[in-house]
Amino acid sequence: MIAVVDYGAGNLRSVENALSSMGASFRVVSNADDIYSAQKIMLPGVGHFAQIARELDARGLREAVVGHIASGAMFLGVCLGMQVLFEKSDEAIGVPGFGVLAGTVAQFGAPQRVPHMGWNSISINGASRLLRNIEDGQHFYFANSFFCPVTASTTATTTHGVSFSAVIERDNIFGVQFHPEKSGRAGLRVLQNFVDL
Repeated sequence: MIAVVDYGAGNLRSVENALSSMGASFRVVSNADDIYSAQKIMLPGVGHFAQIARELDARGLREAVVGHIASGAMFLGVCLGMQVLFEKSDEAIGVPGFGVLAGTVAQFGAPQRVPHMGWNSISINGASRLLRNIEDGQHFYFANSFFCPVTASTTATTTHGVSFSAVIERDNIFGVQFHPEKSGRAGLRVLQNFVDL
């Protein structure tokens, strides 16, 4: 079962619809016990870095998510849900992320249009379980004003003035900067790949 974390914001309805369309076993959860009982965790995120950190802390969910990741549970972070995996973000100075990935989430600089919104192609950098049966150059739907750095965990990049992580994978940790639930068949394929892990 996949625990879809509800922290009071996020694309829950569209994510629910996408998972339901493929017959995935999931439940929207908002308490720590339900997270610990799940085999997989999905954290959709929209909004501000400080908001997701604050709401997760207020609901006691940060400790549960990070702890269950450490125990080996599969985790998929979407958009802001991927960014919060990193140590910190320029969007919220002094607000810690999960810190399970090293690095700082940065803001797009001039003259790039912000937010980076719309369809963009990805460049696959190597073997990827999340991108199985996805072609290099495939387009996905993005909506972000901040971006994750390219690291050893990056399996696909995209470019908006600067190259940044579109997909990350490390052991049981996965993240996508784009919105798979809004990315048509290719996005559903990515979600199916996570379901099948």
